[in-house]
Amino acid sequence: MNKSHVIELSGREVVSDPLTELLREGARLLIQQAIEAELASFLEAFHDCKLADGRSAVVRNGYHPERDIQTGIGPVTVKVPKVRCKEGQAVTFRSALVPPYVRKTRSLEAALPWLYLKGISTGEMESALSVLVGPEAKGLSASTVARLKQVWGDEYAVWRKSRLDKERWVYLWADGIYSGLRAEDAKLCALVVIGVNERGEKRFLAIEDGVRESTQSWREVLLDLKGRGMNTPKLAIGDGAMGFWAALDEVYSDTRQQRCWMHKTGNVLNCVPKSVQPKIKQSLHEIWQAETKQDAEKAFDQFKTLFEAKYPKAVLCLQKDREELLTFYDFPAQHWQSLRTTNPIESTFGTIRHRTKRSKGCLNQQGMLHMIFKLGECAEKNWRRQRGFDYLAKVITGVQFRDGIEIQTIDQNAA
Repeated sequence: MNKSHVIELSGREVVSDPLTELLREGARLLIQQAIEAELASFLEAFHDCKLADGRSAVVRNGYHPERDIQTGIGPVTVKVPKVRCKEGQAVTFRSALVPPYVRKTRSLEAALPWLYLKGISTGEMESALSVLVGPEAKGLSASTVARLKQVWGDEYAVWRKSRLDKERWVYLWADGIYSGLRAEDAKLCALVVIGVNERGEKRFLAIEDGVRESTQSWREVLLDLKGRGMNTPKLAIGDGAMGFWAALDEVYSDTRQQRCWMHKTGNVLNCVPKSVQPKIKQSLHEIWQAETKQDAEKAFDQFKTLFEAKYPKAVLCLQKDREELLTFYDFPAQHWQSLRTTNPIESTFGTIRHRTKRSKGCLNQQGMLHMIFKLGECAEKNWRRQRGFDYLAKVITGVQFRDGIEIQTIDQNAA
């Protein structure tokens, strides 16, 4: 854990970069002009405040000592003007752009927690900042990260109690995200639920700790969602973990179930030798890529015929979830790409798995949840709206679909 992953650049403090110097000088001039404009506006408010001889009572009075503001392009020197009132009253000019005692820009302050989240540990922070902005960064304490981690914990506590009854939730994706952290006899995992609302917006609904994705752990998560006002979703997507489905049957019994084809494919392939895995995988693709449910059923039967004699475990693994693997055919075809797998969770948590692996020696259970929450918040901003979101209203109102097509449309075409 003492090994540093930050590479020192030799001679960083003496690097001469004309472009960076030009940018700093331009930034200095712009900041100074903005401060002067602030001062002019401030003095204008005292325009009518005159002495007996008609002179202005509030005037400029030199500058405060110069100070460097740390920015992403290094230190920028600023001078903040002073004012005085000739009538003896206390009048102070405070720049909104450069408040008193500020030594670094907000963008640099915001960079500290994200450096930490993306892989730079607290102990490496000073070295990382030195590489980014030079030796002047030594005045930036990594304790900022420790303070912000506490803020993240407070934000997480508020978020996990937020109400969910202001929106209608149509689909859920659920999965357990395992970390490098351990309880006494098992790896700890975060139980994660993502939902899509009637407008097609995906949101994290739950990030809770659990052990082995047990039924009790998932039951607590789902009961909490219900207590926060979440309606009964139309469909839940997840892997074959029995804990989640058993809990779903108890808490949201009317929600239909779709098994994740990505997880199922991996489970089936684990039951056969590597030499035949490409052939097995192709046969599985022919099932879930079939145009209609009837064609998928035929492909299921064909898979059984081809492989049951030699690989009965693989066939059993596939057959036990046969009905739940084909549920997506009863929903709009525009949604199939999202409904067949838990990819919305898997793709998001690639970075998170990497980060918790890097930090497993210095993270506790709550710290892991807070980190996942903040990285999840960051990921949400880049999520696209659900493809075919205009069909979600039909799903909510109970419109029936067959092979991805609205049944009413099928009947009209037949007529």
